[in-house]
Amino acid sequence: MENNIRLSVPDTESGQRIDSYLAEQIPGLTRSAVQNLLAEQAVTIAGKAIKKNYKLLGGEDILVQLPEVREVDLIPEDIPLDIVYEDSDIIVVNKPRGMVVHPAAGNWSGTLVNALMFHCGTSLSGINGELRPGIVHRIDKDTSGLLVVAKNDTAHQSLAAQIAAHTAFRGYEAIVVGSPKLDSGTIDKPIARHKTDRKKMAVVEGGRNAITHYKVLQRFRGYTHMAFQLETGRTHQIRVHMASVGHPIIGDPLYGFAKDRFAHIGGQCLHAARLTLQHPRTEEVMCFSAPLPDYFTDIIAKLEKME
Repeated sequence: MENNIRLSVPDTESGQRIDSYLAEQIPGLTRSAVQNLLAEQAVTIAGKAIKKNYKLLGGEDILVQLPEVREVDLIPEDIPLDIVYEDSDIIVVNKPRGMVVHPAAGNWSGTLVNALMFHCGTSLSGINGELRPGIVHRIDKDTSGLLVVAKNDTAHQSLAAQIAAHTAFRGYEAIVVGSPKLDSGTIDKPIARHKTDRKKMAVVEGGRNAITHYKVLQRFRGYTHMAFQLETGRTHQIRVHMASVGHPIIGDPLYGFAKDRFAHIGGQCLHAARLTLQHPRTEEVMCFSAPLPDYFTDIIAKLEKME
């Protein structure tokens, strides 16, 4: 039986290609997979099949018909998980720094998905036509913190819709280089793929709408501990936005300062500390938090000694 996902396109997405839009809005669905669905006429607007080069106008209601679930060749691995919450519909995990979320070229084992497959067994959601843990949103390999995973398709679609509608709250903490002038504020700059370095994202005129709210938690000599709330969820959003205002996250290998004293700490000092969502079955608003990990608190301790 096919699973249908319905999305209402906000006016702010006008001009975006439908394949890139759907790949970002439906977790677990790659751009190539979206293009396959478009070719199979499984994506419609007002009952009419849409081509992959269709550009959104804003205000459309899109229907995506996902194929039946098939088995995939991923190996469950007995990897310890820091489980913050779990029931029959969702599981909230505190991902450690250095763990890749989903297997891909160069990282087929040791990922969060491998660990979830061992822990959850057959209780997994299917998306993109594959049987695998329902990764609803991702965080970078070297970013630690909270992720919610769906155990069934109903939960997956509910959570994906909340993230697409920006009703799921995601709060982060980071240590950045320098000292921002304001104690709180908002960065509203569009983000797109870097024009010359395909591994990076960048602030690009005409890119996708991206909004980050920030607050200073503690100032040190030359560094600042900050909190962030995402209003949108673009790739590398906090990292790109902070670099764009001259205050990159320490340790960031893509956007940070190479000569910073914390440049070689093994990745960006960024932690997904808070997560608020509506339970897909009970509709209860649930709030989760994950304490700062040791690598983060160790850096704060060093900065306090510098004062």
